Amino acid sequence: MSKSAIESAIIQGLAPLSLEIRDRSRAHATHEGADEGGHYECYIVSAAFEGLPPLARHRMVYELVKEVPNIHALSLRTLTPAEAASQPPKRVIHSS
Repeated sequence: MSKSAIESAIIQGLAPLSLEIRDRSRAHATHEGADEGGHYECYIVSAAFEGLPPLARHRMVYELVKEVPNIHALSLRTLTPAEAASQPPKRVIHSS
């Protein structure tokens, strides 16, 4: 449920051009505190990030998901459309 709630909050708040959310909770199952919530990685491309440094971008995302329950860790990669276009093609890694 948290993954879909994160997705919904980000879509509603940032209208991203690209959004990928990975639930990495299984990889952290044996870590201390892991049963407190999920571990997520987010890749977000949004025009809302234009002119903002990375810390301000991350704060925007954290503000959007602050009410989403069961988030223990949230790793963010936040890009503007221009930054995403200048990156090499994103490698798709399939994980179960």
